[in-house]
Amino acid sequence: MTVAQPKGKGKLKKTVVMVGMMGAGKTAVGKALAQKLGVAFADSDAEIEAAANMSIPEIFARDGEPFFRRKESQVIARLLSERSGILSTGGGAFLAEDNRRMISELGVSVWLNADLDTLWNRVRHKDTRPLLRTADPRGALTRIYEDRVPIYALADLTVPSDATVSVEGMADRVIEALAVRPDVLEPG
Repeated sequence: MTVAQPKGKGKLKKTVVMVGMMGAGKTAVGKALAQKLGVAFADSDAEIEAAANMSIPEIFARDGEPFFRRKESQVIARLLSERSGILSTGGGAFLAEDNRRMISELGVSVWLNADLDTLWNRVRHKDTRPLLRTADPRGALTRIYEDRVPIYALADLTVPSDATVSVEGMADRVIEALAVRPDVLEPG
C-alpha cells in the first residue's frame, strides 16, 4: 500500500525512532508525526504485547525484565528492517548499547526530552508502568530519570518536550529537527 506524502513535508528515507522516558509522549507524538509525514507508525511495546498476547506488566511479572528486553530488541530489529516509518519504543529500549547502535545504523533516534515534573504529571495516575509499581513511585521515577537522561542524550537528535506544547506542535518540532538530516528526511 502506498501512503501519499503530504505536500511540503518531505520524504522519509529512514525510520525515525522515538526514544525517551515513560510519559515523554513517544507514542502520541509518533502517531501525529507519522500522520503528518504520511508514513506508517509502529509501537514496539504494542508489537510485543500482540505477539505475547499479554500486557507489558504481565510479561514483566511472568518472565522478568531481561526476557522482555530480549524480545524488545528482536521486535525493534524487525521493525527497523521493514519500510521506513515512525517507531515508538519503550522507555528502556534505548538503554541497551546494541539497540542504540542498530537504531543509528538503520534509522535515526529522536529523544523527546521532557523534565521530571512533566513526566510525573503524565504517569502518576497510571498503573501500567511496571517500574513504578513501588511504595514510592515518584522516587522511582526520579531515580530512573537520573540514570537514563545521560543515555538518552546520546540520541541522534533531541527535541525538547513540555506540557505547554500540543501533540501536533511536538510533531512539528520533530519535523523541524529532522530537517537538519537530509539523509533521513528529504526536503519536500
